[in-house]
Amino acid sequence: MSVAAGNRTLYERASRRMPGGVSSPVRAFGAVGGEPPFIVAGEGCRVRDADGNSYIDLVCSWGPLIAGHAHPAVVAAIAEQAALGSSFGMPTPGEVDLAETIARAVPSIEMVRFVSSGTEATMSALRLARGATGRSALLKFAGCYHGHVDALLAKAGSGVATFGLPDSAGVPPEIARATITVAFNDLEAARRAARENALAAIVVEPYAGNMGCVPPVDGFLEGLRRVASETGALLIFDEVITGFRLARGGAQELLATAPDVTCLGKVIGGGVPIGAYGASRALMERVAPVGPVYQAGTLSGNPLATAAGLATLALLDRAAFERLERVGALLQRGLEAAIARARVPARVQRAGSLLTLFFTDRPVRNEDDAKTSDRLRFAAFHRAMFRRGVLLPPSQFECWFLSLAHDDDAIEAIVGAAGPSLEEVA
Repeated sequence: MSVAAGNRTLYERASRRMPGGVSSPVRAFGAVGGEPPFIVAGEGCRVRDADGNSYIDLVCSWGPLIAGHAHPAVVAAIAEQAALGSSFGMPTPGEVDLAETIARAVPSIEMVRFVSSGTEATMSALRLARGATGRSALLKFAGCYHGHVDALLAKAGSGVATFGLPDSAGVPPEIARATITVAFNDLEAARRAARENALAAIVVEPYAGNMGCVPPVDGFLEGLRRVASETGALLIFDEVITGFRLARGGAQELLATAPDVTCLGKVIGGGVPIGAYGASRALMERVAPVGPVYQAGTLSGNPLATAAGLATLALLDRAAFERLERVGALLQRGLEAAIARARVPARVQRAGSLLTLFFTDRPVRNEDDAKTSDRLRFAAFHRAMFRRGVLLPPSQFECWFLSLAHDDDAIEAIVGAAGPSLEEVA
């Protein structure tokens, strides 16, 4: 480990050997300017970079660290398992315990298959839907991100509901054309697309988290449930972000709307790579080795990940979610007061411990609304907060993540930094 090297040296070295000097594009700070800090340690709600700077962290590894950094119970669980072995390529007790824990918590899941990432979970869920229905076409919503799966890296063409165009080099047009994209929260467009095409699946983030925090409008998800049932498509909830974060049973617990298939990740691994997809027994028994839908993975159900996940989920009782809601509301109120004082066109949208400060004065209900945000102003705000010791996700279109480690003092410090930062960009 290059403990003696600072941020600048590490970035120069990384840029010679890794595209953009990073392992995931948004980490490169391209949307906000400057260079990323190289994080060497984290504790509670704070991280420390290679230059010795400390920041209040609102990235939280993009969601998994709902307990905060280096929570003692999670660290102990990982260390205990590591001493016994890190991977076996065979079934382990931790997989069974985690599968049972998930099935008890998530209303729609009777059986689960573990994978190593959220992308693998959505990819596998789509294959299951196609295998179960015998259909190929998919319906997704603009602005919802479901991992870098070819079929889901499709953007809308012209018109309200169109077959997709590739949204990345390397995605074959014939694959993208099997994906129909409509606006998030537009139930009528979804209904029309489902009636005009034989859909294998409708896939949606129940609370969008990858165009910023965008909740569903009343009746949207319930309407998708009816559309899927009426047309024979499977409804897939991508709860990689919202699962075990908005509630113990995820968004579907709050909404009382059950999907056919649920994708999970992030929180269920407590900071160690993991993903999962789950459904009814009848659907999941279509997956190999019981059924004909093939999916496999060498490190799936990794014992370090299941140990970290179980330790994290054990912390998430009713009081924990009440605490997350309280600090989320406290931060929202503080930011809204700072926005009013600075007289800057901005708004806060929040769902529990997920939050985004959009630099627009209109409600954000879909991707087009989100794109009205002033990205240059957000970039300036990000840099101002960074100078004041607050690490925000380096994109206007990402959620801020709170954890159980964010206490009142941390919220006060974030709001205290936001006031002058907003005045700078006003």
